[in-house]
Amino acid sequence: MEDISPSDLKTILHSKRANIYYIEHCRVLVNGGRVEYVTEQGRDSLYWNIPIANTTSLLLGTGTSITQAAMRELAKAGVMVGFCGGGGTPLFAANEVEINVSWLSPQSEYRPTNYLQQWVSFWFEEEKRLEAAKSFQLIRLDQIEKHWLNPHLKREDRFMVSTQQLTALLDSCRDNIKSCQNNNELMSLEARLSKALYKIAAETVHYGDFLRIKKGKGTDFANRFLDHGNYLAYGLGATAAWVLGIPHGLAVLHGKTRRGGLVFDIADLVKDALVLPQAFIAAMAGDEEQDFRRRCIENFLRASALDLMIDAVKDTAELHSGMKS
Repeated sequence: MEDISPSDLKTILHSKRANIYYIEHCRVLVNGGRVEYVTEQGRDSLYWNIPIANTTSLLLGTGTSITQAAMRELAKAGVMVGFCGGGGTPLFAANEVEINVSWLSPQSEYRPTNYLQQWVSFWFEEEKRLEAAKSFQLIRLDQIEKHWLNPHLKREDRFMVSTQQLTALLDSCRDNIKSCQNNNELMSLEARLSKALYKIAAETVHYGDFLRIKKGKGTDFANRFLDHGNYLAYGLGATAAWVLGIPHGLAVLHGKTRRGGLVFDIADLVKDALVLPQAFIAAMAGDEEQDFRRRCIENFLRASALDLMIDAVKDTAELHSGMKS
C-alpha cells in the first residue's frame, strides 16, 4: 500500500470541517500514512481511521497515548490537539498548562498576520477593547435568540421555551450592554445572563432546581453535560483563533485572569446558544456522554458555528481597528 502524505490530501477550510473527536483508552499512531487510533479487543487490535483533513480538533481522554509521528501529521493538517480527563473535562495540554483550556496548536511559520495586526492595533486601548467585547456579547445574544426559538429545537427536541420570557431577557441585556462602562460591569452582566438562562432552560424541560457547579465529579447530569459541551466549543474557539493567527492571550473580556481568554471569548459566541439547551435536553432524556457529544457536534455543524466564530473575529478586528483586510 502506498503511503499517504497530509500534503496530498484535499484541503478543506477549517470552517467547513465536520469532525471533532474525543477518544479514550487507545493509542494514536500513523499506519500506512494515515493517522489512526488503536483499541484492544481481547487479543485483537482494532484500527480506526481519523480523517485529519476534515477534523478541527482532537481530544485525548483517559488512558490515551499518541506518537510523535501522529502529532507531526496532525500538525501538518492543522488539527488542534488537547489532552483531557474522562468525558472531555478538565482539559490539559503539554504546553502552557491551563486548568480550563489549553491546546497543542500546529506550528507553522506561514500563519496569516493581517488579522493579528488589526487586532493588536486596537487591543492595547481599553476603551476599544471594551467595545469589541460588547460586539461579541451582542452576537452572543443574537445567536441565543436565533437558536433557542428555532422551530427545529421545538419540533425535534421539544424545547418549548417561552418566547416572551426569552426575548424580554435578551432585550434587557442588549440595553444594559450598551451602558456598561468597564470590563467588570460587562462580566457581571454576563454572569447574570448565564444564571437567568440556566433557570429558563431548567424550567423549560422541567428539570427542577439547578445550581451551576463546574468540574465536579459528583455533579448532576446537566452540569456534566455543560462542562463536556463547553469544552467542545472551546475546541472550536481555539481553532478559530489559530486559523486567524491571533494568540489566545489577546482576549477582550476574559483576559485578566485567564491566559487563554480569547478562546473563552470566541466560544461564548455560540456556547449558550447551542450547548446549554442540549445539556438539559440530554440530561432529561438520560443520554450517555457519547449521545450528548453527537448532539452538540451536529448542532455545531447545522449552525455553521466555526464559520460564525471566524467571521465574528474578522469583522470585530476590522471594525475596531479601522483597517481593511
